Amino acid sequence: MKLRVPMPRWLTAYGTRFMPFADAASPELPMARLLRLSLFQGVIGMVTALLVGTLNRVMIVELHVPAWWVALAVAIPMVFAPLRTLIGYRSDTHPSALGLRRIPYMWTGTLMLFGGLSIMPFALLLLSEPESANLWVGQMGACLAFVLVGAGIQVTQTAGMALAHDLASDEKRPRVVALLYSMLLVGMITSSAVFGWVLHDFSPQKLIQLVQGCAVMVALMNLASLWKQEARQARRGHREAGGFASSWREVMAQPQMRRFLWTLALGTLAFNMQDIVLEPYAAEILKLDVGATSALTAISASGALLAFLLSARWLSGGLHACRLASLGVLLGLPAFAMVIFSAPLDAAWLFRVGVGLIGFSGGLFSVGMLVTTMGKGQNEGRLGQLGGLVIGTWGAVQATSAGAAMALGGALRDGVSVLAMSGALGEALLTPITAYSFVYHLEIYLLFVVLVALGPMLRSSRLAAQAASTPLTTQPFGLAQLPS
Repeated sequence: MKLRVPMPRWLTAYGTRFMPFADAASPELPMARLLRLSLFQGVIGMVTALLVGTLNRVMIVELHVPAWWVALAVAIPMVFAPLRTLIGYRSDTHPSALGLRRIPYMWTGTLMLFGGLSIMPFALLLLSEPESANLWVGQMGACLAFVLVGAGIQVTQTAGMALAHDLASDEKRPRVVALLYSMLLVGMITSSAVFGWVLHDFSPQKLIQLVQGCAVMVALMNLASLWKQEARQARRGHREAGGFASSWREVMAQPQMRRFLWTLALGTLAFNMQDIVLEPYAAEILKLDVGATSALTAISASGALLAFLLSARWLSGGLHACRLASLGVLLGLPAFAMVIFSAPLDAAWLFRVGVGLIGFSGGLFSVGMLVTTMGKGQNEGRLGQLGGLVIGTWGAVQATSAGAAMALGGALRDGVSVLAMSGALGEALLTPITAYSFVYHLEIYLLFVVLVALGPMLRSSRLAAQAASTPLTTQPFGLAQLPS
C-alpha cells in the first residue's frame, strides 16, 4: 500500500507565484519539455561568454595575440547576423522528406559550433607564436574556427526560436520566449563564473580542455534540446511563387515596421557600444584586477535578468510596452553617467552600480520592444505562417547592431585616444579617460534619439488600441509574434 503525502495547500496556492515563468507551461508543452528546449539558449549564452568575456582577454594578455586579430575574431560571428532573415525563411519553407522544418537547421548549427570550438584552441596557440613557420596555419585555422562558430550561433538560435514559436500556444508564447531569453542570460552568468574558475591559473593545456569541453557540452545540450521536439508530418514546407523577396516585401509593408526596426537598431547600438571598452576602462582607469573585470559580464547579465523578471509584473499591472522601453532608455542615462564619473571620483563601487544599471536598463528596453513586437504581430494574415522569417528579421537587426556597436566602440576609443594623447584635443583632454568618456557620451546622445523615435510608436499604439477597444497595456509580458 502506497502512502501519499498531501501537498500543503499554501504551497500549491502560492508556490508558483515566486517561480519566474512557472505559468509558461501548458498541456501541449509541459515544463520539463520546455526547460529541455531552452537548453539551446543556454548553449548560445555559454559560447557568447566564451568569445566575448574570456577568449578576448586570454588572446591579448596570456597568448600575446595582436589586438587587431582579437577585434576581427569578435566581429566575425556577427558577419552572419544579416543571414538570420534568410535562415528563418528557409526553415519556414523547408520541404523536408522527414517532415521536419526546424530541427535540421538546429542540428546543422550544432555541428558548426562543435567543429569551430574543436579546432579553435589549437589555432589560437599557433597564432600566439609569431616566429613559427606555421603561423599561416594558425591564421587560417582561427578564421575557420570563428566563422564556423559565428554561423552556428546564427543558425541554431534562429531555428530554435522559430521552433519555440511553433510549439507554444498563442496565450503561452509570450512567457515561453521570455523564458528562453532568460535562459540565455543564465547561461552567460553561469559559464562566466566557471570559465574564470577554470582559467584562474592559466596554461595552454587548460585552454584546450576548456574550449573542447565547451564543444562537447554544445553537442550534448543541443541534442537534448531538440530531441523529439518537432512532430513529423507527411508534408512540411513548400516554396511559394515570389519566394523570399515576396515574403520580405509583405513583412516590410506592415505599419510602423521600418520605424520599429530603426528604433531597435539604434537602441541596441546605444546599449552595446560600451561592451568592448568596459573591461579595458576598468583595468586601465580604475586599476581593477582580472577577477574584478571578469565579473563585469555577470553583473551586467544579472541586471538584465532582473529586468526580465520585474517587467512581467509591471506589464501585467498595466504599464504600456513602449513606456517600459522608454523607462529603460531613461535609466540608461544615469547608468552611463555613473560609469563616466566613477573615474574622476575614483569610485569602483559607483562603476559596478553603473554596469549593473546598464544591464538592467538595456533589459527593460529589450522587453519593451519584444512586447511592442507582440502587439504588432496580432494582425491576421499569411504572416502568421512565417514565424521564422519575422524572428530572423528581429534577430538580424539586433545582432547586426550589436556587432556594429562593438566594432564602432573599439574604433572610436582607439581613434580618440590617439588624438587626445597627441595633444590635438587640447591640454585639458590629455588623459586616457578622454577616449572612453567620448564613447559613453555618444551612447547617451543616442539614447535621446531613441526616446524621440519611440514617441510616434507610442502614440500610434494608443490609437490602434482605442480603435480596437482592446488596450495594449494589459498584454502579457513576452513575445507572441514578432514584427508584422
